[in-house]
Amino acid sequence: MSNPDLHNGLYEQRADGLRYNVFDGMIHPDDALSVDENYDASADNASDEIESDHLYADENADFNDYYGDRSNRLEREAKEREQNRAKSKSNRNTNWYNFSNLRLKERLKPEEKIGGTLRYPYEALTDQTDYLQFDIKQYVPLGMSNLVRAPGSDKRYVKGGNDAGSTLPQDLSRTTRAVINDGTILLPIPSQIQDSNSVSYGDSSLNGLQAAGLSAAGGAINTVSDFLSGNKTLSETGTGIMDQAMDFGKSTLDGIGGEEVASDLLLKYFSAQAVSALGGNVTFSQVLARSEGEIINPNMELLFNGPTIRMFKFQFKMTPRNAAEANQCGLIIRAFKRNMAAKAQGTSQSGSWFLKTPNVFWLRYRSGNKDHPFLHKFKQCFLTDCSVNYTADGVYATYEDATPTAMILDLSFKELEPIYDKDYDNNPGNSAVGY
Repeated sequence: MSNPDLHNGLYEQRADGLRYNVFDGMIHPDDALSVDENYDASADNASDEIESDHLYADENADFNDYYGDRSNRLEREAKEREQNRAKSKSNRNTNWYNFSNLRLKERLKPEEKIGGTLRYPYEALTDQTDYLQFDIKQYVPLGMSNLVRAPGSDKRYVKGGNDAGSTLPQDLSRTTRAVINDGTILLPIPSQIQDSNSVSYGDSSLNGLQAAGLSAAGGAINTVSDFLSGNKTLSETGTGIMDQAMDFGKSTLDGIGGEEVASDLLLKYFSAQAVSALGGNVTFSQVLARSEGEIINPNMELLFNGPTIRMFKFQFKMTPRNAAEANQCGLIIRAFKRNMAAKAQGTSQSGSWFLKTPNVFWLRYRSGNKDHPFLHKFKQCFLTDCSVNYTADGVYATYEDATPTAMILDLSFKELEPIYDKDYDNNPGNSAVGY
């Protein structure tokens, strides 16, 4: 089929198969469109070939790195694993939840500590000044390994304590803010000081019938124990228990005075039980006393029950004379109240469901910058009661800054543990009157 454009003489077909205008040499529009489409396809093919070449080169590079530099690669991977492990451990230590005891570590903060020395009256101490020193310390629990300690342990002694500083006015340490979880409070020795050591005893009774029963029961238990351990046969065990019962009966009859007396006592005993069952308040001893004018000997004895915890009460009257002294009085009252209160934040292992033990107080009578050479010593104490009377003179009166003109501070302390004999042989209880 012939091409009409060529017959008109406007275009001529050249060796490349395209039609060109004979006057201006421009390519025929249809041939030009075909050329553009072929160019775009060629460009896409070339781009795909270039990308394929790049991927091939990268794969070859990875292959060469993996197998050609194996030792360096293994060392590099080991270092990366160690870094990731350390990072993971660090994150685990700083942000974790211990579900074993349902306690949240992340929420805990270290307890605030503000030390210093508060004192009343606000004046210099001298080498002849006697005063009472209160050192505020954080309570130290005994731990699971020391739940039961030997009597006389020094864990609750007051040794050392805070140093209030020199007795010279320019060297005496002081503070103008409340002390928290630390610090020292100096107060004058009250008008009445005393110590009271006591031990608990109680009455105990054991009549002859009870004693005989205890003896028979103890013998029978020993006989059964020998049988269980293989030291006695079954027949020997039975014989031994019968012997114990016979001894009990013989000793009971001897103590009572015969069979007739025993029968009479049994009658009185069951009669008293019957009356009591019907609502009467009658005992066997009362029946025996009314009918015979006698009772069974109770064999009473005073027996040791245990030691007691000492308590100390102090009363201080504070009449501030200037603004500085008024400030000290307020801070002293606040410090006692603040450090005797239960701590809302638990220990380093606990969450919001727990309360921490309040601070303890180390009490010492002082003379100048040394412990008092005569007065008694204290063990570590809890402040159990703190009360303040802001109208000490019986009438409400304040200074211009609203500070009461007179206040009475009442403090009650209890030692953490009893006093034992060994405490008088160890420092600080081995001097003067001891505890």
